[in-house]
Amino acid sequence: MRVPWCHLALGCWITFVPCHAGVAQSSAPARDATPLEPVTAVLDAFRTHRLVALDEGDHNNLQGYAFRMALIDHPEFAGLVNDIVVEAGNSLYQDVMDKFVAGEDVPYDALRRIWQDTTQPNDVWDKPIYEAFYRAVRALNSGLPKERRLRVLLGDPPVDWAAVHTISDFPGRPDGFPPELIRREVLARGRRALIVYGGMHLQRHEYATNYEPAHGIVEVLERDAPGAVFSIWTSTLTDLQQAQPSVSSWPKPSLTILRGTVLGAKDFAVYYPFAIYVKDKDGKFAAIKATRPLRMEDQFDAILYVGPKSSITYSSLSPELCRDQAYIRMRTARLELFSGSPQGSAAFKKECEDAVAHGWSPRTAGK
Repeated sequence: MRVPWCHLALGCWITFVPCHAGVAQSSAPARDATPLEPVTAVLDAFRTHRLVALDEGDHNNLQGYAFRMALIDHPEFAGLVNDIVVEAGNSLYQDVMDKFVAGEDVPYDALRRIWQDTTQPNDVWDKPIYEAFYRAVRALNSGLPKERRLRVLLGDPPVDWAAVHTISDFPGRPDGFPPELIRREVLARGRRALIVYGGMHLQRHEYATNYEPAHGIVEVLERDAPGAVFSIWTSTLTDLQQAQPSVSSWPKPSLTILRGTVLGAKDFAVYYPFAIYVKDKDGKFAAIKATRPLRMEDQFDAILYVGPKSSITYSSLSPELCRDQAYIRMRTARLELFSGSPQGSAAFKKECEDAVAHGWSPRTAGK
């Protein structure tokens, strides 16, 4: 089984979101969830919500990426949405991104710092799909009038790696940065945004605190306006067919609304059957799992189904990037800084060696 990134990442930004406490449960029997055409369903959500939060699924998966590309390519998307808020970009370089998606010439060495110089010391955003998404927005904007062009907002807190020499120099990932960014750049300006993050940043109840209140993105945004965000979980970690057998006949991709359904009534642990590793007061990592039940429909509004777990494939590092010795030195140094050991970069080095030896190809689930 391929373990989701945030279970392993040193310094990973583990922010989670509590839900609407005390939601009344219907006494009516749950009905089977039914599939909807997913692009249309997301566009419809924007007609009633200024914010749609889309879990990208397990980081680097190609099926979720393909859906995001289809979504922004729909002719109605740019007419409904103003901004795309992404986890995969260092906000220190927002001016660079603004120039790039506006069609200006940006040197590549400056551009790639957006996704290579985030608060993550690892290569999670170095896979080709993230750069390709930014280039797709740029291409889309080139055919739009200026007032309708999409803005990409970089949601990772600013970090200047030139100033990080020891682990104590690292600024961390403050919980409040993404919701404050969205409030300031989207809501205060009367705009609409697609929010693309890993799903555990978009919960309404915090798994790691046994569903007690926390300070995550959706929770903070909905404190003053309950239900303001339409949130979507992307299913790549488990098989929905085990919860509802008829899912096996659904088109791929499909979106389903959770409230009042068999899938919505399932415990969130059915969709996320893992422990979260967080640092304790002594700086050691401890495994934490929620012990209370929580209905999935009280965590997310909808699920994006992109296929059974066995069909999920993943983007790999490109051979060209792995031949860049300056890049290898940078990534190795950061991984070893965070792990405190040369062994901290071993998996990354092996990944790059494989990319050079075998070329880029999608990896399958479990690889």
